[in-house]
Amino acid sequence: MPDFGKMTLAELVRPEGYLCACGRRHVCAMKYLNIGRGIVEEVPKMIAAMGKKKPFVVCDDNTYQVAGKRVDEILTAAGVAHTLYVIPLHDPEAGRIAPAEWETGSLVMHFDPSCDMLLAVGSGVVNDLCKVAAHALGRPSAVVGTAPSMDGYASNSGSMEVNHVKVSLYAAAPQGILLDTEILAQAPMRMLWAGLGDMVAKYVAVCEWRISNLVTGEYYCPDVAELMRSALRKLMAAADRIASRDPEAIGSIADGLVLAGVGMAYAEISRPASGLEHYFSHMWEMMALERGVPYDLHGIQVGVGTLLTMKIYRKFLSDGTKPDRAKAEAHMRDFDPAAWEARVRRVFGKTAGQILEIEAKTHKNDPTKHAKRLDNIIAHWDEIEGIIREELPDYDMLYGTMAATGMPLTPADIDIPVDDVVDAFVCARDVRDKYLTGSLLWDMGLTEEYAAYLREINE
Repeated sequence: MPDFGKMTLAELVRPEGYLCACGRRHVCAMKYLNIGRGIVEEVPKMIAAMGKKKPFVVCDDNTYQVAGKRVDEILTAAGVAHTLYVIPLHDPEAGRIAPAEWETGSLVMHFDPSCDMLLAVGSGVVNDLCKVAAHALGRPSAVVGTAPSMDGYASNSGSMEVNHVKVSLYAAAPQGILLDTEILAQAPMRMLWAGLGDMVAKYVAVCEWRISNLVTGEYYCPDVAELMRSALRKLMAAADRIASRDPEAIGSIADGLVLAGVGMAYAEISRPASGLEHYFSHMWEMMALERGVPYDLHGIQVGVGTLLTMKIYRKFLSDGTKPDRAKAEAHMRDFDPAAWEARVRRVFGKTAGQILEIEAKTHKNDPTKHAKRLDNIIAHWDEIEGIIREELPDYDMLYGTMAATGMPLTPADIDIPVDDVVDAFVCARDVRDKYLTGSLLWDMGLTEEYAAYLREINE
């Protein structure tokens, strides 16, 4: 069987994909992929490789200055017809565009129907908007990256805000990716930190994925998991050179980020790349949207969330935590649906109705479902504990690696109050039907104990 962790990017994105031992065919078909120094000049070659003639080039104000203007000039000089659209800033107080309905609608309404593809010039938000819009418009997309700030370049999903709720919308992965490391290396340091934060999350994500497979029977592919570990190894090997903006190190980080996106495309879900650490970020973003206040970069929040989740597991292991059936069943008997709904309404505000609808469909709080999950937790406990020890790195090593870059490490560093840390932890399991570390603790009757622990260490 194929060893994805040892393949080159070019091998991983072959059109026919790979039939895997998990029973699925994994595909991340791409017609052009190039990461290197000074390669922005090859934009016309990428468009030709896709068999397209007229791109709709999409930027925001910032990415236009960083690379959009240059792409416009390169295409003009090469005689490639194109239409340029700079997404306007909808919320001046936020200071940046959002992956939301207004921006998506703006992009679609200004789309030139004579264009046969969308070309995103940017990183996370611009790329996600173009993926979602391209899917709606029936056109392929490509991207010229401007920052190694996230892992979604090659994924087939976009992290979007729909009615102020963070969701993953599935479309098609870009058919072309061009990452000029000289451009990436000049990104604001906060964006470089965001890339590191988004990648270290994979330790937790793979760990939770394996646990969910045992507890809920969720699909899991060991080969895709190994691909994520390979991406992590690339990133960690170059992490100490982030602060110096070494283009070669940035290239290694870009490789790792693209590998992670390929892993998501292979699995056709975001599960291999995100877990509770991402849900800390999602919750904080939703809280900020509810209050009409700005929030930090997703990857920076995810980095903080990763360290919080790692602290939870460090306590988990050091305390010698074991499942206690009597305690877990007492917790389920004491569950108060009215109190739970009141907390959802307090924390989520205007979006509470959508969260309540998710529970009405998934029944995560149902005693019968809880009983089945608890049986599986008890039956597989030795395996679960082994997975935690296997997948998660030493906390001090990870903290030191992140601290050496100068990036934010605690909720206080990004102005997240303690109450929001606790609320995000407790309510993260309510956002989607996804089994998280918080879900495991809830099933074991330990949510309040760990909420108190997070409050204590962050006050």
